[in-house]
This record gives sequence, structure tokens and C-alpha cells, in this order.
Amino acid sequence: MTVLPIVVGYDGSAGSEAALDWAIDESARTGAPVWLVYALELPTVPGPVAARPTYWPDPSARPAAERMLAGAAARIGEVLPETVVRSTVYDGPPSVVLRDCSHEAAMLVVGHRGTGGVPELLVGSTAVTVSAHTHCPVVIIRAGEPRPDHPRQVLVGVDGSPCSTLALGFAFEQAAARGLGLRVVRTWVPPASTWQLPAFDLTAVAADEKRAVQEQLAGWREKYPAVPVEVAVLTESPGPALAAASRTAALAVVGSRGHGGFVGLLLGSVSQHLVHHGHCPVAIVRERPSPTPA
Repeated sequence: MTVLPIVVGYDGSAGSEAALDWAIDESARTGAPVWLVYALELPTVPGPVAARPTYWPDPSARPAAERMLAGAAARIGEVLPETVVRSTVYDGPPSVVLRDCSHEAAMLVVGHRGTGGVPELLVGSTAVTVSAHTHCPVVIIRAGEPRPDHPRQVLVGVDGSPCSTLALGFAFEQAAARGLGLRVVRTWVPPASTWQLPAFDLTAVAADEKRAVQEQLAGWREKYPAVPVEVAVLTESPGPALAAASRTAALAVVGSRGHGGFVGLLLGSVSQHLVHHGHCPVAIVRERPSPTPA
């Protein structure tokens, strides 16, 4: 059986170094090979017919990128000498290169901002774009974010949508592999008091919401009986609620789009909010789900 690799978008930035650390840790648990990818992109300007490079490529750029990847591969070898490591320099925009590589990946790991990032931007354009367009789960790592000393849980947001079901399976896998518990968060926003019917019962609605989550969890609990599960139903907006909960999590997992998302939008508002404002690594799950438990 072929084991798909963990693809790391690597450019030597602090974000990509943090992504590499995360991939090394994941590979140590799963035995998956690591594939280091660097995108060599020429700056371009619009022209009357087509975009053209602003200058001819520096002939030393590719050898320098290959040396950088070789150094990163050597670092992996020092920690995991048995791990298969591959490194490739591609021509093209990082988001396009990483999207294409994701067809062959178990997951893609990127830093929140690479060497081309503007300091004022919370998350680089590459991280946001690949989150919306890749063909495997994407994990985004924020370099320098303070972490709890002993995180106890993986956090996952669910709303009953197909994407959140994929996220739930990925979160259970991660919690089981890390020996952590799982905190399942479902949020709902009550209607304004002026729109509530006289018989509207907040407590009853919250109980119904929690019951729906428990039903969604039933098969997964059987598949992963050793994973402790905590369910939280919160009367808050989902993005801010998950971002706040991520402060004490080892990993936050969401689907790429939940209920209420327009079909044409590839990355939902909740996942975008968590990518921009989360306080731990964030996994966006789109495709290649785990099998649904019987």
C-alpha cells in the first residue's frame, strides 16, 4: 500500500520552518514520507498582450533553492533517519505549485506567511489560496505563537454539513495519534428577542443541538473508543468561538465550508476567520476523507 507524503511548502521563512517542525512531528507518528517543495516564481508586470517578467531570472536562484531544501532534508534526516525525504524546486507561483502537488499528498503543511509576506498581513496569500483550492487537508502553522505547555485536546468545529463530517474524521485521527482528547464545538446564534416566538425555549434548542452532535459522533466514538470526547454547544458566532477555544488546543480542525456557505465560495467564513485569528495550528479539511464508520 502506497503511503502518501506530507508536502511542506518550504522557503526558509520562519513560517516554513515551523511548518517543517510540524511535518517532522507528524511523520514521526505516521511514518509518512516528507516532500519539501519550493516554488521559484519570477516577479511579473502586466503587458499589452501578456504578463512578462520584470527581470531575467538569476541563474543562481535555482541552485540556492536546491541547497536550501537540501539543508532542510538533512535536518529531517538527523531526527528521523529512516524517513523517506524528497525535495523539489518547481517554477511557478507558490499557490499553483502547492495546489498541483496536493493531488499526491496525504496533507499539505504551510506557514501562515512566507518570505513574500507583508508584515501587516495576518496570513499570507499563499496560505489562504491553498486552503481554498488544494485536494487534501491543509495545515497552516503560525510561527512564534505562544503555545500551552501541555495541550490536552484537538479542537473541531461541526455544524452537520458534509465538510464538517470530514473535519470530524480528521480530528479523531489526529487526537488518537497524539493521545489527546477531542473537543467538539457546535455553535448557534439565537434569533433576536423581537423575532422569538412566545414558546421559544433557549434551553430546549441547546439540548436539541447537543443531541444532534451526539448522533453525529456515535460511529466515530465506536471507531476511536480511547479518545475522550467533550461536546460544547455555544450560543456564539462560530468563527470567534473557535478562535478563542484554539488558545488551549494542540490543533484546530474545520471543514472548508459549512452550512450557509455559497456553493461558489471555496473557503467559508468560519474557516477563514480561524485561519486568520486562531492561536494554534489550523487544519482545513476538503478532500480525501477517512472512511465513514459503519
